[in-house]
Amino acid sequence: MTARLPRRRLLSLAAAAASLPALARANTPAWPDRAVRVIVPVAPGGSLDILGRTVARQLTGPLGQPVVVENHTGAGSNIAFELVARARPDGLTILVGSDPLTINPALYPRLAYDPVRDFAPIAEVVRAPQVLVVKSALPAQDLEGYVAAAKAANGTLTLASQGNGSIGHLGGVLLGQQLGFSTTHVPYRGGGPAVVDLVAGHVDSLLVTLPAAIEHIRGGRIRALAVTSTTRSPALPDVPTVHEAAKPGFEVVTWQGLLAPSGTPEPILDRLHAETRALLARPEVADTLRDQGFDIAAGSRDAFANLVREEAARWPGVVRASGARLD
Repeated sequence: MTARLPRRRLLSLAAAAASLPALARANTPAWPDRAVRVIVPVAPGGSLDILGRTVARQLTGPLGQPVVVENHTGAGSNIAFELVARARPDGLTILVGSDPLTINPALYPRLAYDPVRDFAPIAEVVRAPQVLVVKSALPAQDLEGYVAAAKAANGTLTLASQGNGSIGHLGGVLLGQQLGFSTTHVPYRGGGPAVVDLVAGHVDSLLVTLPAAIEHIRGGRIRALAVTSTTRSPALPDVPTVHEAAKPGFEVVTWQGLLAPSGTPEPILDRLHAETRALLARPEVADTLRDQGFDIAAGSRDAFANLVREEAARWPGVVRASGARLD
């Protein structure tokens, strides 16, 4: 009898232990238990907005809850960044982030977020070059003609971007420095509004992430002169790179990905990463993104976290070297 008691106790304890995961699951609210917000830091129509809406549409089914896009513009995207940094880390608020997240700390003296400390990277989704586009009435037919026109205008030729301190803004400064011309910078709240004004002829030129402009380029409403990757974009194979046309080694490429507030539980981050990878593996999604000028980025969460850390360390030096300032 005494020999059987420990065995029975052990069996009872083992059964209780086996039930703990099930009990834990029962006491843990299902995720997601309501709508998931995808925060886009720019106005509708830009490349980030295109990506955010694609992701939201594709995640709605697998997550079993509505996934809705919210555009929060202003302050160089800092309004959206701070909103997500301060959001509850429950997996219900996701940021569509890009270069400004890591550039802005070099441009703004006081920010209420840190790009490394306050965000949990989920997945890098795409990369894309910037494209130099001009209004149809501008005579320049190539990059050489554009540089000549800018020099002749003595700094009055306008070059728009998706915002102060954006990668388009810094890329335009670097392009002017390295090719020896100056322009008047015109910042917008996102690539979409900038493209609309370029099509209308309100600005002379624009450096913007390729997907925001590609349909207007294909429609002949604006003219593409060069892309800022070191190889030509498969979406615009006839458009040369700055690297081959004027300045070997010139490269300015944007990244775009999903991030959550720091402290979001690891199982939720892993689930979001897996669902993002799955949606990018669907031919209809991948082909659509590539057709819009994106390159698909397929990496781990750790790889994306390393990219954010490297970019946060890189941009302060680039900002100082470029001489870029907020308007």
